[in-house]
Amino acid sequence: MLEYNEVKPGKYILYNKEPYEVLESHVARTQMRKPQNQTKLRSMLNGRVIPISFHSSERIIEADIDTRPIKFIYENKGQYCFSEIKDASKRFFIDSAIIGPQAKFLRGDTEVSALMFTPDDSDEAKIIGIKMPVKMELLVKEAPPAVRGNTVQGGTKQVTLETGVVVNVPLFVNEGDVIRVNIETGEYVERVDKKLQ
Repeated sequence: MLEYNEVKPGKYILYNKEPYEVLESHVARTQMRKPQNQTKLRSMLNGRVIPISFHSSERIIEADIDTRPIKFIYENKGQYCFSEIKDASKRFFIDSAIIGPQAKFLRGDTEVSALMFTPDDSDEAKIIGIKMPVKMELLVKEAPPAVRGNTVQGGTKQVTLETGVVVNVPLFVNEGDVIRVNIETGEYVERVDKKLQ
């Protein structure tokens, strides 16, 4: 059980018997009322985001979520194909709504963790999301040449990565470079010296 003020971003809780990820939280204390934790929760079953306030008298159940390693293979029309790590022949699909916005950073052969949840009325665990590394290394597929003296945009340009996502990078990044990207913010972190296979 969690106290109302322990419901923080990154935690998984049960709300109306369904698993939710805490995206935001803010404990507000007003003069006339008892403190409350104003949160934004994302349903792990359908991706819907809802605002919920927890009061100091409430106890919140932490969701029992297990993880298991899986490997991403390919994407087709919003369906993402994964396999077991030890047995590539055991393949299954996860819908893009379950994966969320981080799906655009997935590239073939990436190992991620499947988030598993067992509802009270079932004995079988089901995948309700995936957890990826915060930073991913991706190949720059298309990059316009840097134009000398073009610092109006703060010395950045837009490039297309191997997964098709477009990010802003410094002018010195070129096609064929490998860069590290923060998938939570979608921002460039640094250029990596190695080449990806």
